[in-house]
Amino acid sequence: MLLTAQPIDPVAFSIGPLSVAWYGLIIGTGIVLGYLLANREADRLGMPKDMFADLLIWAVPIAIISARIYYVIFQWDYYSQNPGEIVAIWNGGIAIHGALIGSVATGVVFAKMRKLSFWKIVDIAAPSIILGQMLGRWGNFINQEAHGGEVSRSFLEGLFIPDWIINQMYIEVNGSFAYYHPTFLYESVWNFAGLILLLLLRKVNPVRGEIFLSYVIWYSVGRAFVEGLRTDSLMLTETIRVAQAISILLVIVAIALILYRRFGQGITTRYADKRN
Repeated sequence: MLLTAQPIDPVAFSIGPLSVAWYGLIIGTGIVLGYLLANREADRLGMPKDMFADLLIWAVPIAIISARIYYVIFQWDYYSQNPGEIVAIWNGGIAIHGALIGSVATGVVFAKMRKLSFWKIVDIAAPSIILGQMLGRWGNFINQEAHGGEVSRSFLEGLFIPDWIINQMYIEVNGSFAYYHPTFLYESVWNFAGLILLLLLRKVNPVRGEIFLSYVIWYSVGRAFVEGLRTDSLMLTETIRVAQAISILLVIVAIALILYRRFGQGITTRYADKRN
């Protein structure tokens, strides 16, 4: 039992004064792999060449900015007293729901400008999004953040996970060391299962829009559960966590949209239909 094992260095490598963090490398890898996955599917479905490359140029920076704005809004008590910290994103503080809001808004505008189907674009992108989220949680693992409450080492060993994960979950909080729930791992595994589900849904060829809406439901259900275990949640009230409230709302909206589009609007266009 290696209680004295050193945590993983969050810096992957340095070139002179420039340090490259594992977190950034992992996020960057997720973006690249997500792009390759989406671009290949877009080509198969006859979408315009380089469409996703053009979309990413706008979506990535807007997602980062909106993720930061979202976080700052729900931590306004602190940032109103420290306005100079609002732009200090390198100190941490972004929220995935904010990134999703920015990305979806960008997708809506992009689709209108290119005269393409928004639903077709997000259906293609859905597996890439959850792939990026699956990988991104490992950045939290490296940084020893976004963890859950305190647990015993025997609990972690009972999860049959490698020692290098267990040792990294031995974290100093407020001057004391303890083991904590690897909530990053729970969410990453959930997202991996979601990735498989979305890829299988492509084979079923559902009504257009339902792959993306299924992603929203799947991710939100998992996030609502995992968020209940975390100790660093953004709080809406003293007892209601922002991410849980948003996740529940998103599940309701996604289900309502599926029902409305199928039965209210009578949408029959399928995912793999070539027309835009």
